[in-house]
Amino acid sequence: MLRHISERYARGLCAAVVAVVTLILAANAVPARAVDERRTSNVQQTHHAR
Repeated sequence: MLRHISERYARGLCAAVVAVVTLILAANAVPARAVDERRTSNVQQTHHAR
């Protein structure tokens, strides 16, 4: 019985660690930079009228 409880605890703890690491990596992710800077200057940005 105790073994099953410790296995569940270990799985839950492992899942929590994976979730926290995933959130940290997602928070630190930055947009990729364009290889060719000229292409980004041709992009038109539209602003929605309110």
